[in-house]
Amino acid sequence: MKGNFIFAVTLLSLLNVSVKSSAQRITRIDGTKISADSLNHYLPELMRKAKVPGLAIAIFNQDHIVYKKTFGYSNATKKTLLRPTTNIYGASLSKSVFAVLVMKLVEQGKLDLDKPLQEYLPEPIYDYMHLKRWHDDYSSLKQDTLYKKITARMCLDHTSGFPNWRWDLPDQKLRVVHTPGKRYSYSGEGMVYLQVVLEKMTGKSLEQLADEIVFGPLQMKSTAYTFLPSYEKDYAWGHNTKGELYEKDKDNEARSPSTMETTLDDLSIFIAGMLQHKIISKQSMDKMFSPQIRLHSVVQMGPRSLRDTDAYDGIQLSYGLGFGLLKSPFGWGAFKEGHGDGFQHYMILFPKQRTAILIMTNSDNGESMFKELLELSIADKYTPWKWQQYIPYTNQ
Repeated sequence: MKGNFIFAVTLLSLLNVSVKSSAQRITRIDGTKISADSLNHYLPELMRKAKVPGLAIAIFNQDHIVYKKTFGYSNATKKTLLRPTTNIYGASLSKSVFAVLVMKLVEQGKLDLDKPLQEYLPEPIYDYMHLKRWHDDYSSLKQDTLYKKITARMCLDHTSGFPNWRWDLPDQKLRVVHTPGKRYSYSGEGMVYLQVVLEKMTGKSLEQLADEIVFGPLQMKSTAYTFLPSYEKDYAWGHNTKGELYEKDKDNEARSPSTMETTLDDLSIFIAGMLQHKIISKQSMDKMFSPQIRLHSVVQMGPRSLRDTDAYDGIQLSYGLGFGLLKSPFGWGAFKEGHGDGFQHYMILFPKQRTAILIMTNSDNGESMFKELLELSIADKYTPWKWQQYIPYTNQ
């Protein structure tokens, strides 16, 4: 009898949690509401249509998490469930964390956004012995005078003039390809350059700086810029468009724009921490979310990014410090995407509405459902999905 009673109480507790979760209503940026139960019902069907094996999502109202859930699999072949604690490769969401780290150093007076980075070093960057496999090798800049103009601001708003990666150039040797400060051109190399200068300035590695400034204070215990042995027990595999597995990359050296490993739980803590100004002040976040340069390119990446259009003037598409920006009837939205083999992610924050969303997928099909998901969940009809080339699955 006692055992049956305990079972009944436990079951009732679970039902209460379920009812509470189902009754939870999420406020969208236009003031309308949607229930958690509606999302729980709809999202698996959306994943099925878009052929996405795993989805992790969090929604924020009044600067706090109001919905957080995972769906599907971390490994579709083995049918291993994706969990909020499952390690997920963060791809370019790495840049958003790094931008906050940089702004904290600015707050502390250790970095000036507009001082050329080379001026912080006693020797030319190309004279330093490179200690990593490739990313701190600047020997090719010996004949490049333009790099000396690059500032932290330019690295954060993608006007450094560097290519996205040196591997994109015919000879694969890094150099400045656009006059620094003049044109937006998405660049991981710009972020890495800022990272390397900061490491030499402070005598601390990126991992140390991130732990001290972001991960430690926010208690992001399962996040790092490298794949740690502790992640072996539960990590997400990337899937291609056919649902086949990519080999998991576990030996990346720490790079600020691209190598962060994290979880839904941890990255939700980070976004809430930003909204609540737990790491940087409201003034610093306002600077991050202030337009630095207007964007007129047809798309964000690739050859068509060199062509201009007025198609996005209505949302005043711009770039801030580490985040893209758009103007909606409900205030500015600050967004960051992540895109790597088998992993496609997106976050957007609407500070005036105190609303945000984080979407993480382990599939090359992930971006094909972003437009529909954003419109349904938070009524975001403003994300420039064509510019980001998020072609809906219904159009493929």
